[in-house]
Amino acid sequence: MTEEFLHHIWKFRLFDQLELKTTNGDEVIIEKPGEYNFDAGPDFFNGKVKVGDTLWAGNIEVHINASDWKKHFHQNDKAYDNIILHVVNNADVNLFRSSGEEIPTIEIKDRIHERLFQKYLGFKSSNDWIPCEKQIATVPQVIINSTLDRLLLERLERKSGSILNSLEQNNTNWEETFYHQLARNFGFKTNADPFELLAKSLPSNFLGKHKSSLLQIEALLFGQAGMLAEHFEEKYPQQLQNEYAFLKQKFKLNSIEKHLWKYLRLRPVNFPNVRIAQFANLIFNSSHLFSKILEMGNPAELRKLMNVSVSEYWETHFVFDKKALKRAKHLGVEAIDNIIINTIVPFLFVYGKQKDDERFIDRALLFLEQTSGERNSIVKKWSSLNISVGSAHSTQALLQLKTEYCSNKKCLNCSIGNYLLKNS
Repeated sequence: MTEEFLHHIWKFRLFDQLELKTTNGDEVIIEKPGEYNFDAGPDFFNGKVKVGDTLWAGNIEVHINASDWKKHFHQNDKAYDNIILHVVNNADVNLFRSSGEEIPTIEIKDRIHERLFQKYLGFKSSNDWIPCEKQIATVPQVIINSTLDRLLLERLERKSGSILNSLEQNNTNWEETFYHQLARNFGFKTNADPFELLAKSLPSNFLGKHKSSLLQIEALLFGQAGMLAEHFEEKYPQQLQNEYAFLKQKFKLNSIEKHLWKYLRLRPVNFPNVRIAQFANLIFNSSHLFSKILEMGNPAELRKLMNVSVSEYWETHFVFDKKALKRAKHLGVEAIDNIIINTIVPFLFVYGKQKDDERFIDRALLFLEQTSGERNSIVKKWSSLNISVGSAHSTQALLQLKTEYCSNKKCLNCSIGNYLLKNS
């Protein structure tokens, strides 16, 4: 037996409540099990139970054994003096408040169906990709849909944290914060950190002062990336060097280290040089980028805005001074969708919450519904289990389900797990 399981049993009343009595023989009627407390203190707040002829409202504590009360030193904590009911699997001792009054206790070990506990143990010991892999096909679609809707919001709330922290560091400057987060996304997984460092080393208003010149924007970005501190044979990087030498002095800039950028196992089209050139092109073609995005009503407008290419030099280069066959280097559809999912949607969600404007929250959810889902190993596995993975609305929720619940075997905190415990 575990306290986690007992908490679940109590929260959802998954035990026989017929003729329920305290260890002293007083009749108990549960009107409200209370709200689970995730922090320190009693396990459940604001419960409501009738013990004998008296209706009590207050906190409820759950233990495997009644004697665990003393093992956890609750007798020395005034916060536990107002416990209205002690719920235990095994009532091995009687307990008293500091006033000398006995704490009402109910024992439920003979009221829990063995099948329920064995199912729980099966989930906890499972070595399958998800604990309920063999049973999930029996879960009604309405249960899966409601679970995914909740988890999508949970995932967006989790992503909100880093945005809010960055917003605070930038003195609530939305444009600057968006610029930092967008830069990080341009680095994708491999070069996210150096891309974000690059953006933080180069305030967006410095770029704004030279928006009429793509050459100067590239000079600032490549220079701050640490990529112009060497000898070049070709004319274009030499021009960038000359421009950067002037701009570095003008703005008193310090570049990041070149060695931070990673190239290993990347396709050339994804090299950081190409991504920086695309980022420069986006900045050159768009002023007040976040303000523009706030005005856009559908992903098609976003894709048009984000469909950037590179300057002429980069059409024949992947790195400086090494010419390659000419090819267009547009930011691909998959890359644009990634930016919509991981930067634009979370920003709209946070902005809507901060401004108390549901329009932006609804728009964020709509953008996910109208954007293709990610294609990765987790999403492919969900698909193999006959779970719909069409839009990013679904895939984001499924990623949250797998990484935060299934992988950690938090089946008791999952509506799908709850359904299977009760019904299989």
